[in-house]
Amino acid sequence: MAMDPRHPSPHVTAIGFNAPLIDIGVNLAHDSYDADRDAVIARAHDVGVVQMVVTGSCGPSTRNAIELSKAHPGRLFATSGVHPHHATELTPELLAELDGLARAPEVVAVGECGLDYYRNYSPHPAQRETFQRQLELAIRVGKPVFLHQRDAHADFFAILREQWRDLAGGVAHCFTGGDAELDSYLDLGLAIGITGWICDERRGRHLLDLVRRIPADRLLLETDGPYLLPRDLDPKPASRRNEPAFLPHIASVIARARGEPVEALARTSTDAARTLFKLPQVPATH
Repeated sequence: MAMDPRHPSPHVTAIGFNAPLIDIGVNLAHDSYDADRDAVIARAHDVGVVQMVVTGSCGPSTRNAIELSKAHPGRLFATSGVHPHHATELTPELLAELDGLARAPEVVAVGECGLDYYRNYSPHPAQRETFQRQLELAIRVGKPVFLHQRDAHADFFAILREQWRDLAGGVAHCFTGGDAELDSYLDLGLAIGITGWICDERRGRHLLDLVRRIPADRLLLETDGPYLLPRDLDPKPASRRNEPAFLPHIASVIARARGEPVEALARTSTDAARTLFKLPQVPATH
């Protein structure tokens, strides 16, 4: 089924609730959105995704995320940082540039930063050093951290815990871990970002139980588009590309797992996102 360039897809209109949502993590600067980025933003707004945080994961994507946020003030915001895959790119020059970029009013968090021992695209020592430098940056600019961790919990948590007291909070973006990881993050004080991974019957079923344990004021919603298209969308978009207009679907799955009305989840997750990232209020779009 073709998607209208302006209006939402049938996947989201069928959800049938009227409460604003915030997508706290979408890679909207990704080149897969180049041909229809304005339509992607419009579809999200049409289904009540009133604000989005555009992820910066390297120098160029951070710059692009900030430019997108400037073009959509009050609706789009940015993170500023270097993903562990790009850890070797954090030269002193780029770190100095990020120090300036992170202070921009459009930037609401430092990151995406952390450790990834699953892909291992950067050496572990470089990842740890780059993560440490970005935590120090977040402390200097007084903004929360947008965190990535995969198969590196012990090192990641040790580094984060050492700096936590001086940080302005943070979110474990795209949480996919188990009980022990969740407990350690909650005990520390992190917010938890849940994506369409929870819709994956192969890898994400454990999250259906774990999301019940996340306090409402620390549960945030995200698509991580264009990645992690929910596997239970029917029919699936021909492009197989995820986008913020599918956030209501993710919200409905999480709400069912928690045994609460989806409108209640939308309200609490939106309030939590605005509190962590200090986002302004905006009216719902429908």
